[in-house]
Amino acid sequence: MSRMPLGALVVASGISSAGVTMTLLAIPWYVLQSTGSGTKTGLVTAAEVLGLMVAALLGGPIVDRVGTRRASVGADLLTTVTVLLIPLAVSTTGLGLPGLIVLSFVMGVSRGPADTAKQVLLAGVADVGGIRTSRAASAVEGAMRTGRMVGGPAAGGLIALIGPIPVLFVDTGALLLSAALVFAFIPAAAGPPSPPSGGYLKELRDGFGYVERDGLLRAIVGMLMLTSSLDFGLIGVLYPAYGDRVLHSAALVGAMITAVAVGGLLGSALYGWAGHRFPRRPAILAAVALVGAPRFALLALEPTPVVLLAGLVVTGIGAGAMNPILLPVVYERVPEAVRGRVLSLLVGGVLAVAPLGSMAAGLLLDGIGLVGALAVFGGLYLIAGTFPAIFRVWRGLDDPAPIGGDRPVSQGARTD
Repeated sequence: MSRMPLGALVVASGISSAGVTMTLLAIPWYVLQSTGSGTKTGLVTAAEVLGLMVAALLGGPIVDRVGTRRASVGADLLTTVTVLLIPLAVSTTGLGLPGLIVLSFVMGVSRGPADTAKQVLLAGVADVGGIRTSRAASAVEGAMRTGRMVGGPAAGGLIALIGPIPVLFVDTGALLLSAALVFAFIPAAAGPPSPPSGGYLKELRDGFGYVERDGLLRAIVGMLMLTSSLDFGLIGVLYPAYGDRVLHSAALVGAMITAVAVGGLLGSALYGWAGHRFPRRPAILAAVALVGAPRFALLALEPTPVVLLAGLVVTGIGAGAMNPILLPVVYERVPEAVRGRVLSLLVGGVLAVAPLGSMAAGLLLDGIGLVGALAVFGGLYLIAGTFPAIFRVWRGLDDPAPIGGDRPVSQGARTD
């Protein structure tokens, strides 16, 4: 059994995450400095999220049909072209707000299939390497956190040095390298077999039907719809505003993202090491409680940079554990042949309300100020964190359908 495919997926995920983080900082910073408007910044951020949602809701059958490796590589290459168009347009013909909104939307559409394909590949490369799926998910999550940890300060420093738009060239290089790693080191057989063709609309309906029948999957999506929309508004709008109005530094905004990533890396490593020994339901309760309201309260208090960064490291531990807790549940409950569709729909449901988070953040920022916006978002996150404790369906986290996710299915696979 070879662990090279998993290693390639881990490295590709980390590199891609670093590039995405730089773009997530660079574009809002450019809009905020160019226009001074939180609402316009929220519009641009929401456009990319809307593109991600459209791709997630409609692209699942495509990922299943063309193959996960091919979908990952092709989508990364398409995203590279889209990201590259932004600095090229700014430096030549000029790029107004409508054009930037359109390109951000297309960028989201192309990123969606790449993210879904990598998630589907995770179970396959874990099986090839004989590794527990929860540990593989922790490794990928840790790499993504490391990418954010590197990408945050790199973006902040480069924005201060050369401006936000040239930073996008770095993202294009990261996307190309990610595509090359997946193409070169992950065999096509690591992905699930292509399903029999029953027509695009039928395959889409089958995916919707599977999610509709599974109450736990619906509950997971419901909670993540709220928390993810708040996270998008925080990162895309409130973080840049905090850096501009409180810290007066793009570099410190990058350091904030790095601090959360450091905590996330620690959280994913801890859960990958020992998390399978504990029930999932209290684990997800603890994770959401740690990453949610305390993070917004910390920002609202406007502490010194040292206290702020230390606190964000602590809250990041909860963020790092969330995907390793929830992803194996999905792999256990969803058959291989429809994972592309189901994962796409789960992501699509989460992203469906994410633009509202960005828009709400912008409107609250302009209407009641930064501290007020942080207070509203923190209160909503606190409510979301109670869902696993209140609703009985969450008990299914510790009794998933045994389809073969959180264990290797090959003969002789390691389980330690």
